Amino acid sequence: VHLEESGGGLVEPGGSLRLSCAASGFRFSGYVMMWFRQAPEKERERVATISGPGGTTYGDSVRGRFAISRDDVNKMVYLDMNDLKPWDTGVYYCHWPTGNSWGRGTQVTVSS
Repeated sequence: VHLEESGGGLVEPGGSLRLSCAASGFRFSGYVMMWFRQAPEKERERVATISGPGGTTYGDSVRGRFAISRDDVNKMVYLDMNDLKPWDTGVYYCHWPTGNSWGRGTQVTVSS
């Protein structure tokens, strides 16, 4: 199993980013997928979840600003992040809970 995140970077407050997660090594379709993030000196925090059929839930701090989506054909999960705030800064991880697998993460920094 391999999960690889991409799309992180430096963005100004109010800006947008799209994170991508490429999955391989398992069937992917039908499985729940998740995004987490971890800010410096803080615990890892759930950001968003997408079910096999595409139902979504979000953490309180990102609801209304972030959107998770999936492409089962290409085994991809996306996180569209809008109206970014400085406290959104952190390393963002893709997670497959059924297999307890994590990507290595991609850094997002929101700063002027």
